[in-house]
Amino acid sequence: MTPSCERSLHRCGWRSDTRESTSNQCSRHAISVRGLVQGVGFRPFVFHLAHRVGLSGFVRNQTSGVWIEVEGEPEQLDQFLAGLRGELPASARVDEITCQEIPCLGEAGFRIEVSDTGSGTVVIGPDLATCDACLSELFDPTNRRFRYPFLNCTHCGPRFTIIRGVPYDRERTTMARFAFCAACRAEFDDPTDRRFHAQPTACPACGPRLAVLDVTGRARTTSEPLADAVTILRAGGIVAVKGLGGYHLACDATQPEAVAELRRRKHRDEKPFAVMCADLSTAQDLAVVSDEEAALLTSVRRPIVLLRKRDEADLSPGIAPGNSSIGIMLAYTPLHHLLLNAVHHPLVMTSGNRSEEPIAFDDAVAITRLAGIADAFLTHDRPIYTRCDDSVSRWVAGSELPIRRSRGYAPQPLALPRSCRHPTLAVGGQLKSTFALAVGTNATISHHLGDLDNAEAFRAFTDAVSHYERLLRATPALIVHDMHPDYASTRYAHERLDVPRRLAVQHHHAHLASCLAENGMDEPTIGVIFDGAGYGTDGTIWGGEFLIGDCREFQRAGHFRTVGMPGGEQATREPWRMALAYLIDAGIEPTRLTGVVRSEALRTARQLIERRTLTPLTSSVGRLFDAIAAIIGVRHRVSYEGQAAIELEALAASIGPEVAYTYDLSAETHGTVIDCRPLIAGVVADACAGVGVAQIARRFHTTLVEIVSCVCRQIRNDSGLSLVALSGGVFQNALLTLEVATRLQGEGFRVLRHSQVPPGDGGLSLGQLAIAATLAT
Repeated sequence: MTPSCERSLHRCGWRSDTRESTSNQCSRHAISVRGLVQGVGFRPFVFHLAHRVGLSGFVRNQTSGVWIEVEGEPEQLDQFLAGLRGELPASARVDEITCQEIPCLGEAGFRIEVSDTGSGTVVIGPDLATCDACLSELFDPTNRRFRYPFLNCTHCGPRFTIIRGVPYDRERTTMARFAFCAACRAEFDDPTDRRFHAQPTACPACGPRLAVLDVTGRARTTSEPLADAVTILRAGGIVAVKGLGGYHLACDATQPEAVAELRRRKHRDEKPFAVMCADLSTAQDLAVVSDEEAALLTSVRRPIVLLRKRDEADLSPGIAPGNSSIGIMLAYTPLHHLLLNAVHHPLVMTSGNRSEEPIAFDDAVAITRLAGIADAFLTHDRPIYTRCDDSVSRWVAGSELPIRRSRGYAPQPLALPRSCRHPTLAVGGQLKSTFALAVGTNATISHHLGDLDNAEAFRAFTDAVSHYERLLRATPALIVHDMHPDYASTRYAHERLDVPRRLAVQHHHAHLASCLAENGMDEPTIGVIFDGAGYGTDGTIWGGEFLIGDCREFQRAGHFRTVGMPGGEQATREPWRMALAYLIDAGIEPTRLTGVVRSEALRTARQLIERRTLTPLTSSVGRLFDAIAAIIGVRHRVSYEGQAAIELEALAASIGPEVAYTYDLSAETHGTVIDCRPLIAGVVADACAGVGVAQIARRFHTTLVEIVSCVCRQIRNDSGLSLVALSGGVFQNALLTLEVATRLQGEGFRVLRHSQVPPGDGGLSLGQLAIAATLAT
């Protein structure tokens, strides 16, 4: 290798095992590339790059990435390595390149070889939205794939959801049953074609086919399945549509009766529905879309993006009742594009399941479980191997804030600050479940698996763990779990008898470590961790925490004053219970609840508090949101998790800044305690004086910002720390996150936030891995 080439590798942080070449003639290099380099058009990219600079050799997939051998003049090799660094396919990500000089073979030409199925670290690519080139073909009457619902290429289409094994080749996907026609085979083998080695390549002559079924699962009498489904949708019907990772339930988003009927059949009273639009222009008609949000909407990941709904939007009011935001995603498969192009309206696209169940992805199961909801099924014969929900995200204060990391993102790995000594499995929490599997510094975080309270979701969790272990060829030697003894994930960890070691991690320490890990850091930090619930080291339910710690250890530096949760879990579904607890704690008679809650229920809950029976203590900020919402009459009962907090945020965001309520701080042996009794008294006084609920909600948010600022400044004075990590589900609140981050940065703090994994429990598994890796060193 020439000195200039070796310097190029070192500048990029790449590892080179080559010696300086003593020859000015032929050189041959063996190059190993690790990262997201399978299923993203990387081998065709290498092929074209080698041809362009005039090198011979080959490229092939191997289990741990891609192996390349190139031969030519030193200057050509330098050009090749520079291109390998700077001209990657859009969806590829390179983590490491190693290069070694080997003897020249004197061969001619460059080729793509059959994949090596040996051992090594594996990176699996996520599913990718339809690219512009394929979209152009889809609506081109002269193209042989005109209106074909399953076209794709090396830059787009299914990946993770169809993979059965690795390396990523057609025979190890659910496309294996579809033999190439001559035309598709020619494209697949042609190095100049966009479908060169695109594994899901298909056409109407040889690929999957669309079908429309009735409610019993029998084929409807039609020669045009798509047109039949469109007719049903236009008439106000509900169609179950098979997508990349499962079935959606779809209806016309502009028809109130259709939306109401979908809610009735699905037993989903108020939780917002997502809306799918044909293009960015349609989304902009429905919501206010910034440039950054537009980029997120149109990215290859195509998440549902939470946007501010326009007052004049032509949408059924039943899509997001009581909510100023709306979740919008753009069409991401050819089938979606065809549907929306034909219906001419945005469509509700909500997960194909009954409430609390995981998304249906198996055809037979979908027909059984969605019977009574769907009027018809628009399906096809390409099997889905792994279910995968849509991702949900939002743009806050200059960066993406993931709410649910799934399709388009999973299972793309993140890098840990420290390497795990042995393969390690982290099983996350109970709600919004994900797990993560680490091999070295690669943390592969699963797709969203839902709430493990549901038996079917737990089965999906265990199946997915087994699948990831097979795909990554990793047998865990350590399993990391939450401290809560009653979590299904904790029980699973203890029942995995094939794993020799276990590690219990405190819930909020995992949140702190998650934020540190995704920011590539591990140093002493002030952790502001606000969420709904997590098992504390003292046996109470934490959720309003100020920690000092890193990925090795932590201490509790402050927390909100604890109050009881009368009825335990019931209090999370009935915010009036938390209002009652906070009012009693503040010495205020709960007259504001009289008349809106049955007197018998109030009396029983009060007795639970007084007798300290079925009333666990909590410091949760999530439960404080619930209490405020109930006290001011916004929400006394919720039909989905976080509803009261979401509605309170929407109210607060509708007006400008307000002054804070008062609160007290006290120093106790286990840290600063935030006393919210003055806050509660101020909220009640405002409500009784007729102050508007939006103004009260804004004052409450301002108070939380003040509390975070004040406590962090105290901790900095005592410890000298100025790095702050914001984590926990409460920091999905855009207004609170923006104002807290802005305030702290203005006071000289460095602020770490989540931008790659959710701040809620969907990010716990990453934090658990980071702690395990650090403790092993």
